[in-house]
Amino acid sequence: MRADRLVSLVLLLRQRGRLTADTLARELEVSTRTVLRDIEALSAAGVPVYAERGRHGGFALSPGFRTELTGLNHDEALALLTAGSGRGELVFGLGSALASAMRKVVDALPESHRASASDAAQRFLVDPKTDLLSRRLVNEEVPDTAMIEVRRAVLAGHKLRIHYAATGQTPRWRTVDPIGLVTVRDRSYLLATRSGADRTYRLSRVLAAEELPESAERPNRVDLDRIWQERSAQFLSGGDHITVPVRVNPARREELLDTALAVRAEEPDADGRLRLEVTFQDSRHAEWALWQLSTDVEALAPQSLRTALRNRAAAMATRYGDSR
Repeated sequence: MRADRLVSLVLLLRQRGRLTADTLARELEVSTRTVLRDIEALSAAGVPVYAERGRHGGFALSPGFRTELTGLNHDEALALLTAGSGRGELVFGLGSALASAMRKVVDALPESHRASASDAAQRFLVDPKTDLLSRRLVNEEVPDTAMIEVRRAVLAGHKLRIHYAATGQTPRWRTVDPIGLVTVRDRSYLLATRSGADRTYRLSRVLAAEELPESAERPNRVDLDRIWQERSAQFLSGGDHITVPVRVNPARREELLDTALAVRAEEPDADGRLRLEVTFQDSRHAEWALWQLSTDVEALAPQSLRTALRNRAAAMATRYGDSR
């Protein structure tokens, strides 16, 4: 909305000082022409914004133009800025809203708190894009238009049509009653019911969505944490899932868990390794995941999995054996 954009423009100028039209356009995700129109609108409304010509010119506000809100103390502001500095822009398509909110938080602070809170927040890094092994986290993409429709339906309590691409199936439209949205390990899910049955949809597989005017059939109050725990338990107990006892080098534990569905048990082993019970999608998934870790992991059972891994290793040894 234009009103929110005008507020964001003023806040950017307050916090950063003189900025060019191109910089403002990039920050606000609009065209340069739109920024120039917004500047004119602010000037007409009495906001003291002025242009500075020349090579290092741009737009700026008259010194001292601001209002203060003293409701946040230093630690409260620091908590908000730290949370906003993480990867929250990936959550449910709220990136622009998060950036705007963070600008307002900084602007709301008294002068004595603003600089120190902003500097302190720079000392904290939440969920960087890579880990210590330089493994880049893969972000799941959801079309903005679809995400907006899903979010609106969830919040308004309306039925929702989604064009969903389930694994191994042709995408098709489904009408569901949305309950809530969950994000975990950079994956986002829509919890819903369909014809009264529980359904969990991966948002990255929603190709398109449409909020319907009809009210969704769902309770007025919801405990998403409880529902998620129940559905996780159902998921792990169904299908062809296999639980494998393994011994793993502690240095490779996180890599193993990145490929597994769940860990059922964990304890230290006598030789410094870890003994875990890890659940995989099926036997092929377990074989692939354990093969990635080479000799740093050992499947203790079932024998069929051990045999498959041994045969794979033997084939590899034959391929790279001495050919002289």
